[in-house]
Amino acid sequence: MKNSYVPQPVDTSDIQLPEELNALVEQMAKNVHEVWAQSRIEQGWIYGEERSDVLKQHPCLVPYDELPEVEKAYDRDTALGTLKLIRKLGFKIEKE
Repeated sequence: MKNSYVPQPVDTSDIQLPEELNALVEQMAKNVHEVWAQSRIEQGWIYGEERSDVLKQHPCLVPYDELPEVEKAYDRDTALGTLKLIRKLGFKIEKE
């Protein structure tokens, strides 16, 4: 059964976000990292130069600003995908 799984994310390729949401994307990306890091730390993980599931060490257990760009891009993609899905589902994103 596991080998037959085919992910089917909602197609958001037609959604264009306004430029003013770029700052929100970055804030969301940072928060995505913070939530992930908090969860790992609560599970007993610590910083380590190389990932070790046995020792529960991970090189990304650092502040967002210290992450390698490739890791920040992953978090940004998650945030961007979430915002696009919100718009695709018909919701508005407004700043009060």
